[in-house]
Amino acid sequence: MSPELEEIVALAVAVVLGGIVGLEREINGKPAGIRTNILICLGAAAFTVVSKHLGTDYGTGTGRMAAGIVAGVGFLGAGALIQEGSGVHGLTTAASIWLVASIGIACGVGLYRLAAVVTLLALLVLFGLLPLTRRIRRKNGRAANTPQRRSSDLQDQ
Repeated sequence: MSPELEEIVALAVAVVLGGIVGLEREINGKPAGIRTNILICLGAAAFTVVSKHLGTDYGTGTGRMAAGIVAGVGFLGAGALIQEGSGVHGLTTAASIWLVASIGIACGVGLYRLAAVVTLLALLVLFGLLPLTRRIRRKNGRAANTPQRRSSDLQDQ
């Protein structure tokens, strides 16, 4: 496969896998849905593909670009967090934003199997553990959409 075609495949795989994680978020009515997760994953893949060129052309490594992606995506994740009273909404959304960036980085360097496995594991966690989370919250007297409480708030009660 030519290097250009390989890069197009990397970007296409990032779109598909980011969309799969985004679909779960969309189905559950979360603010970062399909389009957001696709754009994050695609952007991370694109930056990683570019960094591979920078590494060969200018002697810089993909690790530095990956570190920049992780830091930048952290700001996006922070924007998904909402403090409400003594709790916080959006932790899972912020974590999924961070995770989708890692999937994009894996696609960008051609680690498609790893990216697919990470996507599958993310879906297992997001879909598979939702019933358990709801059951625990009901048992603890919190509604399913009640924000997570900070441990310091629990000690004050």
